Amino acid sequence: MALTCFAGAATAEEAETVEQMASPEEVAKVGETLALIGCTAPAVEKESERLFEVDDATCAIGQYDIKLNGDYKIIVMSIDE
Repeated sequence: MALTCFAGAATAEEAETVEQMASPEEVAKVGETLALIGCTAPAVEKESERLFEVDDATCAIGQYDIKLNGDYKIIVMSIDE
């Protein structure tokens, strides 16, 4: 029985790590913001209702990981070395 509980716990942990991709409309809005600073996004993840994440954004000044809030404003931008 302990094995079954463990397997159930692992499944719950895996469910938490599933990334939700942003809708086409959200991707377009994130893209508009990133274009203002010379960046493009290979993909846009929706971490929560009010938080978007772009891993490996290509910018004129290098490659960055970027987080945007629900108003599509950049709140974190870190170099991705």
